[in-house]
Amino acid sequence: MRIITVIMFILLSFPLAGTDKYPVNSSIDVVHYEFTIYLSDSYNIIRGEARLSINHTGSTNKIILDFVDLNDDGKGMNVETVRLDDAPVDWEHRDDRLQIDLKRVKTGGETSNLYISYYGIPADGLIISSNRHGDRTFFSDNWPDRARNWIPCVDHPSDKAFVDFIVHAPEKYKVVSNGYLYEESTLPEGIKLTHWKEEISIPTKVMVIGVAKFAVRMAGKIGETKIWTYVFPEDRKAGFSDYSVAPESFKWYSEKIGPYAYEKLANVQSKTIFGGMENAGCIFYSESSVSGQGMAERLIAHEIAHQWFGNSVTEKDWHHIWLSEGFATYMTALYQGSREGETRLRAVMDMARQRVIAADKRRQSPVIDTTIFDFMKLLNTNSYQKGSWVLHMLKNELGDDLFWTGIQTYYARYRNRNALTSDFVETMEDVSGRDLRGFFDQWLYRSGHPELKISWTYNNRRKEINMLVEQCQEGSAYEFPLDLKIIDQSGSRMERIMVSREVQSFIIKTTDSPDDIIPDPEVRLLFELRN
Repeated sequence: MRIITVIMFILLSFPLAGTDKYPVNSSIDVVHYEFTIYLSDSYNIIRGEARLSINHTGSTNKIILDFVDLNDDGKGMNVETVRLDDAPVDWEHRDDRLQIDLKRVKTGGETSNLYISYYGIPADGLIISSNRHGDRTFFSDNWPDRARNWIPCVDHPSDKAFVDFIVHAPEKYKVVSNGYLYEESTLPEGIKLTHWKEEISIPTKVMVIGVAKFAVRMAGKIGETKIWTYVFPEDRKAGFSDYSVAPESFKWYSEKIGPYAYEKLANVQSKTIFGGMENAGCIFYSESSVSGQGMAERLIAHEIAHQWFGNSVTEKDWHHIWLSEGFATYMTALYQGSREGETRLRAVMDMARQRVIAADKRRQSPVIDTTIFDFMKLLNTNSYQKGSWVLHMLKNELGDDLFWTGIQTYYARYRNRNALTSDFVETMEDVSGRDLRGFFDQWLYRSGHPELKISWTYNNRRKEINMLVEQCQEGSAYEFPLDLKIIDQSGSRMERIMVSREVQSFIIKTTDSPDDIIPDPEVRLLFELRN
């Protein structure tokens, strides 16, 4: 493929950092949570005991936790007791925050150990309801910042911690959670204690418990990781079949990206409000995901991809959620392409492109949109489809080998840590040896997409194509490579032109008059073709 290059200098502003305005207490770091949760079939009130181990990273005389208090509907949590380092302490619980007086200023390097007992009916976050078969269930559903409805915590992805869930529930139920099963014991009066222990640090958005009657089967084992299926007993046959595809995508991601971070993977039929929720090592799917028709394969592949991006490598700021959703969306597309061929990948990316174009006609905003503070609204086309397109264009810009080396390096650097877009950019620049700020600036921090008018004529005497490319979107010109498939009587060939101005002419030498010229035949560019 020949490259026709036009050089252009552009002035870049690259605002890599974002802020979601969460009142982060930068003076503390929660290292470990232990939650003991008491559930009943007689009422929806839960009782909880929370034990928090905290490292102080700076000077402070108080600790502030997210914790929803009682609302006008009688839902919310009532705090009974707070103890600091085994001693009573003053505290205040209002405006959905639990503020704890440390009695003195604690400085960096010191620790605090908190004990909090509480009770109440969760307003959200822990869904207590009946499944489609009429059986009572308990499923936590924390994303994005709903964990605070039932557990006291720092409810933000920037603070990752180890977690233990110790659940006391009627013995008829099975309990599934993050990590590995540490204990399961029968207690008096028909109660069972189930203790799950997660020894990898995770954010609260993916801390989870599921309590229900379950049929359980191991779907496979990849390396040392066991992959489990949890479905409602009535859906046993269909659910085991539908979720049996999980090991295949798990294996592909492990080989392409890097080692899986967690102790096991459970795929769980649940009452999540989402189609799927990527809880760390314990993915919840809507109960309708089980059909027996194998309709959930793409969803399962997407949620499993999140175990690498979103869970292990976690966005430090909500406005960088494309590092989670865009990555999972693109990894799913690449996985589909690996199974079904390049034609399938192109079809998936073309559908994603059409969704971006349609969304931009309704409202244009950048992928990293720092004006959004209702984080549910971040679940949009920019975060998913456009984010995936940024990675697709980056892969085509760098080539497969450099792209995958960059992805693997990024994962290795930030595994079980937090990252911002700037960290990803820096990694890809280190691996490629290229300045990629212009690329990421125009695709992540700018609204819209290139809108192109393309026309051409053929000069028979000179044996050349005169091509005119006009960028007609609002704002300045984008800079990108554009592939062209030139079809004539002798067959077809590919040319690549470098577009960098609002109106640009190109001369392409050829021996025959073209019958047709197809822009972007391999679906490599996010753009809209205008008449």
